[in-house]
Amino acid sequence: MTWDERWALLVSWAPQLWAGTLLTLQIVAIAVVVGLVFAIPLGLARASRHWYVRALPYTYIFFFRGTPLLLQLFLVYYGLSQFEAVRESMFWPYLREPYWCALITMTLHTAAYIAEILRGAIQSVPSGEVEAARALGMSKRQSLQYIILPRAIRIGLPAYGNEVILMLKASAVIYTVTLMDVMGVVRTINSRTYQYEMFFLVAGLIYLVITLLFTELFKLVERWLKIEAARKR
Repeated sequence: MTWDERWALLVSWAPQLWAGTLLTLQIVAIAVVVGLVFAIPLGLARASRHWYVRALPYTYIFFFRGTPLLLQLFLVYYGLSQFEAVRESMFWPYLREPYWCALITMTLHTAAYIAEILRGAIQSVPSGEVEAARALGMSKRQSLQYIILPRAIRIGLPAYGNEVILMLKASAVIYTVTLMDVMGVVRTINSRTYQYEMFFLVAGLIYLVITLLFTELFKLVERWLKIEAARKR
């Protein structure tokens, strides 16, 4: 196949590749944002001094960090349908759809990792800042809201950025439940054109470009947070 033929083939499949890229970005974006919301109470509980408060989030985090994302995806997509109570519930219209199963699994998965990032960030907040807040008469809720969490966010942001990129790469498994993400589209194209090397390379370039964009975005956010912190001093 000549280069002109390869280029024409790539152009003909470009709309499907674009749609797959948008689906990948959509699922990853929703998962890491909703996962962050879920991770905040989990991270706070993990940072607690009381073992009975740490126990439940520890179990959750241990499971989702200790098992592969692909296994978790199969448990949600194939496993939940085995229960009659699930099939008869109000959630079945969603749980039978691969999109929602993939989104739920990735959200639960990343929430576990973000919770550990947040726990480490909270425990890394200098004790002097917490003591200063209490010396000023702040309650525990106020010190958490105005001192600990903002400081922890700045500390944990680089690790959170890495987690977003890891979730982007991990999302390559969702094609296994028939979703037409980047890898799903590429697998379909390869089965029809047999141009495996070419389109796998295209998929790699798509992931590299998205990774570069995410990296630059988090650099901008880090820079903005540093400027805001300097203004408040």
